[in-house]
Amino acid sequence: MPAHTASATETDERVARTRNRLVLEQARAVGLLGAAKNTRLSGRVPSELIEAAKRRAHVTSDTELLELALSRLALEDDFGARLVARKGSIPADIDLGV
Repeated sequence: MPAHTASATETDERVARTRNRLVLEQARAVGLLGAAKNTRLSGRVPSELIEAAKRRAHVTSDTELLELALSRLALEDDFGARLVARKGSIPADIDLGV
């Protein structure tokens, strides 16, 4: 059983690292990340929140965490909002073939 747990943990980490890499690549591609780090961000948050987020994202530094979190937020699509806004836009009598 422990081998299965280690395998699942390794898979989770590999998936998280791949997802992180893709998010950061996309952020670079649209010009959100570049060579210049010209803004300092500061704030007070619970250390438990930072540590939990780092564990979940499989990152070790505060800078990595901030870049990843801000990139995800900036790149987030609005699919859910657009879907909800369309509610009622399809006529009730349309044959969907279901």
